[in-house]
Amino acid sequence: MPFRRSLCTQAAARHRRRIQWPVKQVTKSNFSEALAEIKACILNSDYVAVSFKQTGGHSAPWHKILPIDTAETAYFKAKHAAERFQILQFAVCPFSVKASKLIAHPYNFHLFPRDELKVGMPSYSFSCQSSYLTAMAQEGFDFNACIYNGISYLSKAQESATNVQIGHLSPSSCTVHSSSVHSVADSLFTERIRSRVKNWIRACKDSNKTEDALISSLRKLISGSEVYGSRPSLNIDVCSECQIKLALETLKEFVDVVPLQLPKRGAGVQAVRAVLTSSQEDKNLLEKELQHMEQEQRERVLGFREVIDLISTSQRPVVVHNSLNDFAFIHSKFLAPLPLTMDEFRSSLHLIFPHILDVNHLMKEIGPFEKMNNMPAAISYLERRFSGSIDMDISSQADTDKVNIHGHNVLRVCHLFVKLCSILKISPEVPEDGQSHLSPSLPRHSNIFNPCSSNSTNPIEDDVRIWTGNSRTISINNLVFLWGFESGISARSLKDLLCDTHDVFSEEFDVRMLDRTCAVVVFWTPGFAECFLRIIDSGEIISTKLTGLISGGLKAAGYETYKRVCESGLRKSDLADCLDQAMDETEILSGTVKSQQEQPVIYWNNDEMINLNDL
Repeated sequence: MPFRRSLCTQAAARHRRRIQWPVKQVTKSNFSEALAEIKACILNSDYVAVSFKQTGGHSAPWHKILPIDTAETAYFKAKHAAERFQILQFAVCPFSVKASKLIAHPYNFHLFPRDELKVGMPSYSFSCQSSYLTAMAQEGFDFNACIYNGISYLSKAQESATNVQIGHLSPSSCTVHSSSVHSVADSLFTERIRSRVKNWIRACKDSNKTEDALISSLRKLISGSEVYGSRPSLNIDVCSECQIKLALETLKEFVDVVPLQLPKRGAGVQAVRAVLTSSQEDKNLLEKELQHMEQEQRERVLGFREVIDLISTSQRPVVVHNSLNDFAFIHSKFLAPLPLTMDEFRSSLHLIFPHILDVNHLMKEIGPFEKMNNMPAAISYLERRFSGSIDMDISSQADTDKVNIHGHNVLRVCHLFVKLCSILKISPEVPEDGQSHLSPSLPRHSNIFNPCSSNSTNPIEDDVRIWTGNSRTISINNLVFLWGFESGISARSLKDLLCDTHDVFSEEFDVRMLDRTCAVVVFWTPGFAECFLRIIDSGEIISTKLTGLISGGLKAAGYETYKRVCESGLRKSDLADCLDQAMDETEILSGTVKSQQEQPVIYWNNDEMINLNDL
C-alpha cells in the first residue's frame, strides 16, 4: 500500500520524534532487484530528485561558496571538494505531480568504491572529515555494511581508459563488417584460421564416434580443442585489432560456431574463442546464457553508474538543492574528471542532463525571507507563510517494519520543489504530448549554475538558505582583500580603523570578514579599489594612521589574487596564508590568459555571513 502523509504537519512535529518515511535501502545484495524497479519508476515519472551524503566538504569558512564568489571561483571550490571527497549514500527519487499530489518512489543507494576488475585501475582514494562522519554515525549509518556491501561503480571515463570490454561475452559485440581489401599477410592469417577451424570441427565431430579414449585425447590435443562449459571450444591468439577483426570475420562463415572475445588482464583482447554448438536450438541457448552473463558482469563492473545512465537516458529533469556542488560530485564520480573551467563544465553536463532544476534558485524567485538553515526549516517556514498543503504518496518496496532514517533529504527536495512551484504559480505537470519532458513554464529556471543560487550547505543537514535584505550587484574590480591586521578584530572594528586613513575611505564602503585572518572591503565608488591597491603597492607616503597599519603587516590584494588561490587548489585553513603564497609566487602558469565568459560581478548582501557549522 502507498504511504500517504501530508507534509504540512512537519512544522508541528519538528521537535518531536523524527518521521520515518519508507525509503528503500539498496546495497550490493539487492542492487539487481532495485535496478529493475527504479528503471520502471523513472520511465513512469516526470522528474528525478537526487541528494547524497559525502565524506566531507569544507574545513574552513572561506572554503564555502561565498557571496563574493563569481561563477568561476565558485566552480573552483566545488571542483576541489568533489575531487577530494567521496559519496557514501546517494538517494534517488523519481516523482510526478498530479493534481497537487506528489507521487514519489524513493531509493537510497549505499556506495563504496572498489576495484572490481582487480587490475589496479581505477585506484580509489578519498579524504574524510570527522564532522561529516560523526553526523552520519549519529544517524545510525553502518560503515561496516557500506564497506563490505556497498555498491561499487565505474565512471564513463574510467571505463574507456581501462578499455573494459563489458560486452566481450556477447555475440553481438563480435559483429564486424566485411572488408574487401586485405594484404597478403591478412589473407594468409585468414586462411590459416579457416583451415584450423575446419579441422577442429571435423575432429570434434569424429570424437563423438566410438573410438579409443587415447586416440580421442590425442585428436583434441593436436587440434588444440578445449571445453567451454560442456561445449568444445578453440582459442585463436591475436595480437592486433586487425587480427581480431579478421578472426571474427572468418568465424562468421561457420554457422554452428559462436565467437567470443577473451580480454587481457587489464585491457585489450588476448584471443578470440570459437565455441561449437550442436544445433540451432543449442546455439540460441548459448547466446541467451552469454547475454545473461554479460548483464551480470555489467552490473558488477558499472555498478551504481547504471542508475546514472538510466536517469540520463530517460532525459527526465533532475531536481537538486545545490546544483553546482551536487553535479560537480556527480560529474567527477560517474562521468569524467571535472573540466578546468565553468563553461566546459556546463557544456559537458548539458550533454548528459539536459534539464537541471535547483530549488535554491526557485527560492530566490520568491523574494527576501528569514534565514533558513536547513530544508525542514525552509519547508516549515513556507508552510506557515503560504496556504495550501502538499500531499505525498510514497510508493516504495521498503520494509516498513524496519526503522530507516537514510535518504529522507531527497523527499524534502521533492516536497520543496512542488511547494515552490505552487507559490510561484508554476505548473510542474508535464504535458502528455510526448514532445518534451519539461513543463512549459520551467525552462527559464533550468540549468542555472550561479553562486547566488548555489549557497553553502550544512554538513549535517544538506541545507538550503533564504537570504534576507536586498542584494546589490557589485563589480569584482571594486573588491579588495585585506589581511595582516590584529587577530580577533571584528568587521565593524576594522571598518572604524580604516575610516579617514585615506580619501578612498571617506566615501561609502563595507567590510566583511571571510575568516579570522582575512576581510574583504567593498568600495561602492568605482576606481577607489584600484587607487587603494596602487597606494599599497607603491609604498608612497600617506596618512600616519594607514602607514602605521602597513608597517604593522597590513597587506592587500585584488580579486585576481583570490581567484588564483581558488584555481590553484590552495586549501590552508587561513585564507591569509593562501593569499601570501599566491602573492609570493614568481611563476605564473602558462596560458593564464583565458577567455572569461562570465560577467565580472557578484551579488553583495548586507547580511552577515553565517557559518552554518555553528548553528
